[in-house]
Amino acid sequence: MKKPARATQPKAAPASAPRVAIAIMAAGKGTRLKSQLPKVLHEVGGKPLLAHVIASATRVVPPEDVFAIVGHEADRVRAAVADTKVNFILQSEQRGTGHALMVAREPLSFYDHVIVLSGDAPQITPQTIASLLNFHLDQRAAMTLLSADLADPTGYGRVIRMNSRSPEVKTIVEEKSAGPAEKKNREINAGFYVFSVPQLFSNIGKLSTANPHAEYYLTDMASVLRAAGHRVIVWKTGSAAEILGANTRAELALIDHHMRLRKCQQLMAEGVTIFYPATCVIDSDVEIAADTVIEPFVQILGRSRIGANCYIRSYSVIRDCEIADGVLIRPGCVMEGSRIAANAILGPYSHLRPGSDIGEGAHVGNFVETKKIKLGKGSKANHLTYLGDSEIGSGVNIGAGTITCNYDGVNKHKTVIEDGAFIGSDTTLVAPVRVGKGAYIGAASCITEDVPDDSLGVSRAQQVVKEGWAKQRRTPRK
Repeated sequence: MKKPARATQPKAAPASAPRVAIAIMAAGKGTRLKSQLPKVLHEVGGKPLLAHVIASATRVVPPEDVFAIVGHEADRVRAAVADTKVNFILQSEQRGTGHALMVAREPLSFYDHVIVLSGDAPQITPQTIASLLNFHLDQRAAMTLLSADLADPTGYGRVIRMNSRSPEVKTIVEEKSAGPAEKKNREINAGFYVFSVPQLFSNIGKLSTANPHAEYYLTDMASVLRAAGHRVIVWKTGSAAEILGANTRAELALIDHHMRLRKCQQLMAEGVTIFYPATCVIDSDVEIAADTVIEPFVQILGRSRIGANCYIRSYSVIRDCEIADGVLIRPGCVMEGSRIAANAILGPYSHLRPGSDIGEGAHVGNFVETKKIKLGKGSKANHLTYLGDSEIGSGVNIGAGTITCNYDGVNKHKTVIEDGAFIGSDTTLVAPVRVGKGAYIGAASCITEDVPDDSLGVSRAQQVVKEGWAKQRRTPRK
């Protein structure tokens, strides 16, 4: 296998510090999810399962020391988490977890120890990963398993210790092979490990495929290493939820629910008011400052950043937006990829499409849609308006029903409205066009040419009044 370019020379470490890598198992299909999407790309908390695991891993070791082992839909998985800057190793033929580390042997051989994580267990924390590693190092083990006590351990392999007080592992018994006494044991193998790399790769060739699936199981390394005279131990986490994977749609929903509830609890602990947390959908990477108030049934998604003393009213959906302090978002607003400056007022039912930049104290009101615009300080567009591909200065008033006609069927064009201009209701601005400073546009005008500063632009058909016409039309003909 070709060695990843960034993996050939890990960062230099102090002589006393072991070199540690993290390998993330991310090659599986997730058959039970009944989906064409790779298992690790299903989302909880607003991002793929794998992205959560990578985020925790890269808080323990640098990204260049993290290796995602991919297989099914490998290119799609790489693309989804490309911004994490971790390494990828291709397991082109998926023959089990043991086989995954066989495939990764060359790049991992540069390290002293490797931590193995599951790409479908998004709740694992950096603290737990670090504690597992430290226990492994302190105990000078060849293999350290992560375990947890589950109220219902059905379906999991049970960890059998040498005795109740010992961290030494005697064996791991799978559910189908467990006897009545072993099934009462609630300590399960979580599927997370730390290995001493030299001892791992000097013995991994002893794994067998003599099992119903004809695969190499990493779990079997416990018995292989013990038979070779090496130390195999277990460390138990106090938070069983961390190790739970997402194998079904129901498990995905449950993990998503738990993650979002914890996010709300975190935000409330930091000074954010959330009236009814169970109804709000707030993604893991969202940041919200203190004294902001969030009403029920709000969604705040992606990497949104919200300042202090904002008020977000019900049924608003906010994705990847930067919102400064003191912004009021009235009910039913939909916003994506936009920036809103301090003390702006939005809605109700405003739609801000990507590239909208709303200035300080500006108003974007009822059924106003914006796209790739800059709306200046204190400017207002309060009613039934479309503003696209526009640069609008400060102190501008946009009348109800105004449209910037930015698309000619082939290309997009820009509208410029300078400071202090007044745009009358039902105006159509056919881009490219410029309205100068302090200029007025008469209501119901169709503006196709530039309007100079402090001018009045009017373009409408001459009104005709025919007196008595309506009465005559209503009179029956004889």
